[in-house]
Amino acid sequence: MTRHYNFCAGPAALPAAVLERAQAEMLDYQGHGLSVMEMSHRSDDFIAIAEQSEADFRALLGVPDNYKVLFLQGGASLQFSMLPMNLLGRGGSANFVHTGIWGKKALAEINHLGLPHHLAASSESNGHTAVPRQDAIQVSDDAAYLHFTSNETIGGLAFDYTPSAQRRDGTNVPLVCDMSSDILAAPLDVSEYGVIYAGAQKNIGPAGLTLVIVRDDLLDQAQSPIPSLFNYRAIADANSMVNTPPTYAWYLAGLVFQWLKDDIGGLAQMEAINQRKADKLYAAIDASDFYANPIAKPNRSRMNVPFVLADSALESAFLAEADKAGLLNLKGHRSVGGMRASLYNAVSEDAVDALIAFMADFEQRRG
Repeated sequence: MTRHYNFCAGPAALPAAVLERAQAEMLDYQGHGLSVMEMSHRSDDFIAIAEQSEADFRALLGVPDNYKVLFLQGGASLQFSMLPMNLLGRGGSANFVHTGIWGKKALAEINHLGLPHHLAASSESNGHTAVPRQDAIQVSDDAAYLHFTSNETIGGLAFDYTPSAQRRDGTNVPLVCDMSSDILAAPLDVSEYGVIYAGAQKNIGPAGLTLVIVRDDLLDQAQSPIPSLFNYRAIADANSMVNTPPTYAWYLAGLVFQWLKDDIGGLAQMEAINQRKADKLYAAIDASDFYANPIAKPNRSRMNVPFVLADSALESAFLAEADKAGLLNLKGHRSVGGMRASLYNAVSEDAVDALIAFMADFEQRRG
């Protein structure tokens, strides 16, 4: 069997060590005579897996004790609805910084629900090539929270600072962040946020799992009535087991957390690797007249690197030849076109080196 280099934006590459361990434990988990996916979520064996996974996740990010970690279903997109349902029960409006397609989807969903909201800032005027600066963020007087997307997966636009907001009366506005495509890529000060959420299929594990980190004081602000499966307090009180959770995805996420701790050495080491990978690829793009990246340099994503060719007519040939060379899933999102290399944690430096070598060869032959 040959493993190719996978640059997919999600579901994304998983560490080989994680896949190999899961393979070894598939039929018989640690001598228990059954697979994790066959276990009851109420069993002592799975409870131990779940507790260790959460402990490792908390250790990696330094999650403070006054935050709950929820392991949920529904993808990050479900949080576009769950967040306002949980945070607007005491009034006020949801405020948004719009920097791309995922921010737009979050806005569309709250508009669909008919809940109060306000656009505090947007990068739409520059084509989402640079994030709004801090002084451009104007929250409403009734802001209940400020929502932003730290890394826009499709456009490759990333914040180079952590936003903050105050209402005119001086009250701090809780910060809510969609970190689906850059969580666990670098150290993070969780205490700066009220809520962090992330779909698993980038840096956490397989699709089907979503993690939410929520500060304790925000657990009891839900609208009433609200379905129990949507209620952060109910989910937290049940240790994410109001119903059957995505058990195998939870187990695999735990293996990824262990890999980050034991094999990589933590998030500072992971950040250094990710920075090297991104620096190499952006340097190759910038050194060429054949390739281009549209994003302002301070806001270039380390996780998702979109690029285009000087001659767009060559894109199909580029993608076909890349695929044949074992460089998979480089096609850009259908909404923007071009190419995109996603450099998540499990994408090795060797993969990036191979991509850069292919790009140089393709330019030499076709440029």
